[in-house]
Amino acid sequence: MASSDEAPGRMPPGDGSVPPGKAMTVGQHIVDKGAQIMQSLKPIKKMSQHVCTFSIYSHDMTRQIETHHYVTRLNQDFLQSAVYDSDDSSARLIGVEYIVSERIFDTLPPEEQKLWHSHGYEITSGLWVNPGVPEMIQKPEIRDLAKTYGKFWCTWQVDRGDRLPLGAPALMTSPQVVNMGTVTPELVRKRDDKYNISSDELSKTRIDIAVPESTTRYADYWMLTGKGFAVDLQQTQMKSTAPFP
Repeated sequence: MASSDEAPGRMPPGDGSVPPGKAMTVGQHIVDKGAQIMQSLKPIKKMSQHVCTFSIYSHDMTRQIETHHYVTRLNQDFLQSAVYDSDDSSARLIGVEYIVSERIFDTLPPEEQKLWHSHGYEITSGLWVNPGVPEMIQKPEIRDLAKTYGKFWCTWQVDRGDRLPLGAPALMTSPQVVNMGTVTPELVRKRDDKYNISSDELSKTRIDIAVPESTTRYADYWMLTGKGFAVDLQQTQMKSTAPFP
């Protein structure tokens, strides 16, 4: 069965496009435009932030990717985001991340906490940015987010060449200041050049942002054990539904 740390088998046939498929027809474009006018699309319109940062595969920390999170805040303690591989109109949806406050995170059992990562270093290092938003404006928000935790499932491993979302989802983790958690400088430079920013300079302006200090939490579990998590799919007996009376 599929595993998140194993490359998929043969890629789907086609011309090499990602994803494979023919170009949209005029009729399909018309249907889409009409639907945009007539439907509310309320969940989509609630997305209020675009965050660009970097993520690392929990099962293989040599693989680091730039990620774009389109965030919806449901309340003071919970956010959810659709994660894309770029901010282009043709960006591919590669996963989903849930974000909880420190208060909510502390209510989770240890086994659940191990699946989450902290955002403190990611923010104070200048890796987490809201493209196009002045630092003065985003500072209050990132000050709060520095004490949050995220659980990010990647469903499409485009960095290994997958032309479709294949195999099992992969658990992702956040950059950290230590060894394997350090993002490759070239990856950061490429992102910074695109948005005309400097992560190093941003980190200097964020030196006053506080991050959680508790050592009793299990987030960033790989830093305690040197081991990550992989998802292995296995067959299981389906539960039968109760017969109707």
